[in-house]
Amino acid sequence: MRNDSVTAPQGFWAAGLASGVKVSGNADLGLLVCPTGATAAAMFTTNRIVSAAVQISREHIESRKVYAVVVNSGNANACTGKRGLANARQMCEATAGYLAASPREVLVASTGIIGHQLPMEKVLPGIANAIPRLGDSPKAGLAFAKAIMTTDTRLKHAYREVKLARATVKIAGTVKGAGMIGPNLATTLLFITTDVAIGKSLLQKALREAIGGSLNRFTVDGHQSTNDTAILLTSGLAGNPRLTGQSAAYQKFLGALADLCTDLVRQMALDAEGATRMFKVVIKGAASIAEATKAARAVADYPLFKCAVHGGDPNWGRIICAVGSSGVDLNPAKLSCKLDDLYVFRNGAPTDFNPKVAARIVSQREHTITVDLGVGRFGDFYYGCDLSAEYVRINADYHT
Repeated sequence: MRNDSVTAPQGFWAAGLASGVKVSGNADLGLLVCPTGATAAAMFTTNRIVSAAVQISREHIESRKVYAVVVNSGNANACTGKRGLANARQMCEATAGYLAASPREVLVASTGIIGHQLPMEKVLPGIANAIPRLGDSPKAGLAFAKAIMTTDTRLKHAYREVKLARATVKIAGTVKGAGMIGPNLATTLLFITTDVAIGKSLLQKALREAIGGSLNRFTVDGHQSTNDTAILLTSGLAGNPRLTGQSAAYQKFLGALADLCTDLVRQMALDAEGATRMFKVVIKGAASIAEATKAARAVADYPLFKCAVHGGDPNWGRIICAVGSSGVDLNPAKLSCKLDDLYVFRNGAPTDFNPKVAARIVSQREHTITVDLGVGRFGDFYYGCDLSAEYVRINADYHT
């Protein structure tokens, strides 16, 4: 069995199991371990209200080496006060104790319902039970991926290889996220492993750039959670010459990392709560990158347009409406819009397009919307997905 899980890069073990945090009995606790110590980079939610796990991991990410990440799903451990912080620290302490590491060399992540204290009488035995299950097999890596899921309906993982000199560098990632998704970080837990030899600051730069063009360009409902966490670990065991600066080798690695993150975003979009389709909004002719970003997100976030996509309705008027209400600079006489390669609105006026062709485009699993604002030379993009009645049902029933 080919290993394309988080245990594929050299130097990683993983485990996942059901500890009892979830009432459903599904897997809810995962361990990701680098026994030789990993160089780590991370990004976290920009929400002003953050979970205990985010607070602790923000401290621990400064450590020179990280030996493990401990993750629970089914409980966010957010808005839980001093007790919640103590519980997050205890998760790190317990994990570190089994690995002969310092608690500060362990990262922690949580996802699930906000405002409930973690049942530590279940979490701590879960960590103890996960330790003997640690392994570098595909099965172990997929068990970890299952343990981080909440409303996800399927596993999301991706794998890339890149040749650097004579070495083959492996990159693998798994992500959870299906709803409450909006930049920055697309409301998710993301874990990426690699074996590339690279310094800590450059690894952080690579993660920031890769996420900037993928997870930070994806929205389901425009909301980020209290728990968003993206962690990139490298064992440094690939044997490549250590990456430095803006070398060609670094750019090659970054390209593979960014491609992996974009793959994961597509998987998230097509597994968003109730989603059946995804789309990409491309803005051209903007006065600045910031204006292009704002316009693209306005379309991707617009509920009326997202509902139209769900129905396969090529209602381009909602696209134009979203751009116009975003407040960006535009020239109404030069404003244009196309669905894939079909112009539906050009230079401020509708075109004589075939509605059936337009409907077929919007009804595809993926399509691209391009809007030219007609005022400049800058552009940007966003990913979005349709909005269905199932989204309402899932979120209406989430807590109960």
